Amino acid sequence: MDENLQPQGELTIRTLAMPADTNPAGDIFGGWVMSQMDIAGSLAAKKITQGRTVTVAVDSMSFHKPVFVGDTLCCYTKILGTGRTSIKVHIEAWASRQYEKGRTKVTEGTFTFVSVTDDRKPKPIEEHANHTE
Repeated sequence: MDENLQPQGELTIRTLAMPADTNPAGDIFGGWVMSQMDIAGSLAAKKITQGRTVTVAVDSMSFHKPVFVGDTLCCYTKILGTGRTSIKVHIEAWASRQYEKGRTKVTEGTFTFVSVTDDRKPKPIEEHANHTE
């Protein structure tokens, strides 16, 4: 990866990778990273809908580098587009390595979320737009 690259999107979450999140080789599970990205994407989607959203697809996912215990994982989100009920979010995960300067892009993916009612039925996004803070 090019060391001059910068994260694209808005910093949405930041979390510390802990020993309980590792595989037997001592690396952080890819599923843990994916879970953090899903959380970040849902927070970004909820900003748009001002209501409940659910993940309906992981459209793409690329793991570039491992995440290690002690890394701070930062997830950046960028809304790619909205449909009648859906929101597509690109998420980049960057790691700040313990005891090192700078950060490294470790994973990226595109997730699709759907706006839903309290009983989990698809809800047009414009219905939520009237409830902005």
